[in-house]
Amino acid sequence: MSARARPSLHWPLKLMSYHRTLRACARLGLGVPFGGPKGSRLTHRPVQPSHTPPAADPRFSVDFDQPKEAYKSKATLELLRNLLVLKLCSYDVLVDNNKQLMDLSKTLLGQKAFEQLMKMTFYGQFVAGEDHLSIKPLIQKNRSFGVGTVLDYSVEEDICQEEAERKETGSHLSVSEKGHSGAVPSDRSFVPHCESVDHRDGVMSAPSYFYADEAKCDQHMDTFIKCIQAAGGSSEDGFTAIKMTALGRPPFLVQFSEVLVKWRHFFSFLTAKLGKDAGEVLEQKLDLEQLQALLTKLGAEGDIRSWFASGKLHSSSTIDILDWNSLIDERTKVPHLLVVPNLQTGCLEPLLSKFAEEEEQQMKRMLQRLEVLAKCAVENRVRLMVDAEQTYFQPAINWLTLEMQRIFNTDHPIIFNTYQCYLKEAFDNVCMDVELSRREGWCFGAKLVRGAYLDQERSRAEEIGYEDPINPDYETTNCMYHRCLDYVLEEIERNRKANVMVASHNADTVKHTLRRMEEMGLAPTDKKVYFGQLLGMCDQISFPLGQAGFPVYKYVPYGPISEVIPYLFRRAQENRGVMKGAQAERELLWTELIRRVTSAEIFYTHAL
Repeated sequence: MSARARPSLHWPLKLMSYHRTLRACARLGLGVPFGGPKGSRLTHRPVQPSHTPPAADPRFSVDFDQPKEAYKSKATLELLRNLLVLKLCSYDVLVDNNKQLMDLSKTLLGQKAFEQLMKMTFYGQFVAGEDHLSIKPLIQKNRSFGVGTVLDYSVEEDICQEEAERKETGSHLSVSEKGHSGAVPSDRSFVPHCESVDHRDGVMSAPSYFYADEAKCDQHMDTFIKCIQAAGGSSEDGFTAIKMTALGRPPFLVQFSEVLVKWRHFFSFLTAKLGKDAGEVLEQKLDLEQLQALLTKLGAEGDIRSWFASGKLHSSSTIDILDWNSLIDERTKVPHLLVVPNLQTGCLEPLLSKFAEEEEQQMKRMLQRLEVLAKCAVENRVRLMVDAEQTYFQPAINWLTLEMQRIFNTDHPIIFNTYQCYLKEAFDNVCMDVELSRREGWCFGAKLVRGAYLDQERSRAEEIGYEDPINPDYETTNCMYHRCLDYVLEEIERNRKANVMVASHNADTVKHTLRRMEEMGLAPTDKKVYFGQLLGMCDQISFPLGQAGFPVYKYVPYGPISEVIPYLFRRAQENRGVMKGAQAERELLWTELIRRVTSAEIFYTHAL
């Protein structure tokens, strides 16, 4: 071959080099060179920046596109399992029939071989181990790479839908509800509905609990205590996740949620009547004298002015939603003031007509269990993360969580509440709770998630006939998430007392958080902003963050294989949606796998 022809052999390499340059320019936010690589007979016109950009803080420069760094905690067999399991989760036919396929596998293989198969695949991918001793190696390995733990005992009952509905329905009527069977709740979202009695239906990512009796709730509390102790003994500054429906009778939470929502809706009704309903929720305020006159006109007999006269108002002459909600906290002292309109008769009626002594006792028992868990968390230097649940439980869960935050979040956040940003009212809820923490002087702690009950919430709203509480699309939920996140970050910047966990698999959300932290001067070492992802997913986000010094945590489920199988069914359902949009993660996994094969690192095991 002639010397003249030889340069053409290098053309593909030069083209590849040019493409790498393009990608590097895009990652750095620089202009793209005009034309092709040298030798392509196209001219190169360098980009002249209009100004010199400020130097980026290297602490916030985290690259999520480096597979070698992202997966250096993983042995090659773990990469293969990761690829296999996440790929299987993308096939609808396998996911839709996963329970039947697992039951068939158990029959054909036998229990022992089936459990070994699960450990090699789905269980090994998404669950840390069977008990607090077997999970320690994984927790310690993750910690060596800067990744902490949110521990969750993910056991639930493996019962059929009919049995679940029987258990839920059997616990639905309390003493106070008997004799009110003809009453119609004013908010249809709290109407018991036969199609959605099983509160597992459509739930993707969290274990579910069923109420049997108070002794069973005490057993759940003991389980959470062991989980807290395991978190304290396995890592520093860990978290434990708890579910409120495990600590009491779920229908009580529905009842109390209806009370809270009715009371909030009545405030909205009054602000609209007085023309004060413009602006954000905290900007809506009622003049005390005008409010008393309107309530008297509507038929109320109590004097609300006398209750608020003794220094109970944030402002001396106006009431906002937080002042209004404080009456619920004093419900046993002022039941005569707690009246709401009946939508059928148009007359005012007592708000607590179905909230009698039994319900007060149930609330007291739930608060006592929560206090035991919170004290245990303090002793073990662990934070409690209260999981969000369905909208018909959530108002009561929020109220109970706030009660604990008032007591235990005095110096720093111990109790973290969870806000689901796919809800239309998510921003209002975050704003109200942040403002309440300011007024009462405790430390706000939050976990922000997009949400785990979308399908169930939407189908329930359609079947019963009330407004869908979920944002209309994913982009709207993204905007809501970033809006809530920015608000909490601004609160952290303002007083350095609040904490937030950004629980997200969305790389754009994580990058947005890093950018805002840099703008606000919130250093990783401040440990005010945490990041969280699920075990077995999005390691390309978690581990680079951990190695860069950011507080990042894996949500780590554990429990016996036979008792965690129902949880894995739901995880498979969740990953179907995630995997269809996770092409970038698969490419990174393949890139690292190929790199190890071509560089003779096929037997790689993680190095500390």
